Parts: sequence; structure tokens; C-alpha cells
Amino acid sequence: MHLSHLDSLFWLLGLVGHLALLFVLLFRRRARRFPLFTAFVFCSVLSTVVLYLIYPSGSRRAYPYAYFYTYWGFVALNLVLQLGVVYEVASCVFRPLGGWAVDVRRRLIGLILLSVCVAIALAWLSSPRAYEWREALVMRGSLFSAALFAELFVGMTAHSVTAGLPWKTHAARIIQGLGIYSIFCIVVEAANSYFGLANGTTASMTMTRARMLLYLLCLAYWIMTLWRPEPKPEHPPDGIQSDLELLRQETVASLQTLRGKRRL
Repeated sequence: MHLSHLDSLFWLLGLVGHLALLFVLLFRRRARRFPLFTAFVFCSVLSTVVLYLIYPSGSRRAYPYAYFYTYWGFVALNLVLQLGVVYEVASCVFRPLGGWAVDVRRRLIGLILLSVCVAIALAWLSSPRAYEWREALVMRGSLFSAALFAELFVGMTAHSVTAGLPWKTHAARIIQGLGIYSIFCIVVEAANSYFGLANGTTASMTMTRARMLLYLLCLAYWIMTLWRPEPKPEHPPDGIQSDLELLRQETVASLQTLRGKRRL
């Protein structure tokens, strides 16, 4: 197994990009606010180094599937961390007054459950052109991950715009980059399912490299936006914020009372 010079360059640029982003998170003290996103970036650095070191073992008979199982171990860990990042970002975007907006948490949980079900259905119904089950598992798993986070991104954007919540914060920038990348990944995984990975020296490799290039652009976007100071929110006049928080609590109490009466 041998990496081309272009693939090696992409691998190196990805490592440098993640290290630079990790430096920004720590130096600018963004890690305190986004610990799960910081853990996600650190995991990406670790996986890049480990997978690059064990990549040649794929050609050895003693460890034929070392890369495969290690790769999917990191994929599973990244999936859990990305779900954590989604919740972490949502808690920042949907809590402009320090508390969850009315019924937003319930809607967010519903959005996550619906997105998971739809992503599972898409991955299950796909018919990838694969020569063995491992190859099919790779393509279906990648499609599931891309569909899940693309749906979460679209859903969270729609909810925030409808509710008039802030969408230009550091938290929003994180989910924007992750969402745009996931949407493009759906196209890539759909192409891989159609053409197959074994036939992918042309079509599949081109799409894969395009995905890697887009991810590098997302890294640059995160580095640039997280380095800059966060836009200051427009604070309401004195007393308005406390009044809004009181109104929010009264609305929640009223909704709970109405739901109790309906049950009776």
C-alpha cells in the first residue's frame, strides 16, 4: 500500500490544520467554552498520526485489517464527539438568555432522533457496489454520518432563524463548517455507492480529494473565525433581559399547567 504525493500532502495539511486549530482553541481560551469541540479536534490529530503510522501494515499478512479496525474505531469515537459538539453548540445558540428557550430542548431531542432514524434508513436502503462486507460497511457508515450531521445542521439553522436567535457567534461558526462539510459528504458518499470504491481510481478518488480539500477550507474557516473576537451581542436595555427571563419562566409554567389539565 502506497500513498501518492498528493495524498501525503493532504494528510500533512490536515495534521497541520488541526494542530493550528487546537492552538487557537487553547491560546484564545475557546477550549473552556467548547471542551467537546476541542476534544474532537484533538481526536482528529491523534487519529491522523496513528493511522499514518499503521497505514503500511495493511500490506502485511500478519496485520491485514489493522488499518480498517483502527480507522473505524476512530470513526465511532468521532461520531460520538460530533454529536456532543452539536449539543454543545445548540446549548450556546438556543440559550441567549442563559436558559433554554421555550420547548427548544424538546424540539432539539426530537430533531436528533428524527435525524438518526432518517440517516439509518438512507444507509440501509443504499446499495453500494462493494466486493466484500467491509467495503459496504465503510460506504454505508460514511453515508450515515454525513446524512446525520447534514440533517442536524439544516434543522438547527431553521430553528434558530425561526426563533430569531443569534447565528453569528463562535458556536454558530463551528456548526456552519461542520454542516457544509457534511452536506458535501452526502454527494461524495452517494457517488462512492454508485461507482464503488474498487473502481474509484478516477471518480471516487477525485471526489475523495475534493472532500479533503473542502475539509481543509473548513479548518481554515474555523481557525480564522475562532481567532477573531466574537461579535458582541446587542444587549437589550436595562431591565428588559430580566423581564424576558421572567416571562419565559411564566410561559413555561403556564404550558405545564395546560398540559396537566389536558391529561385530566
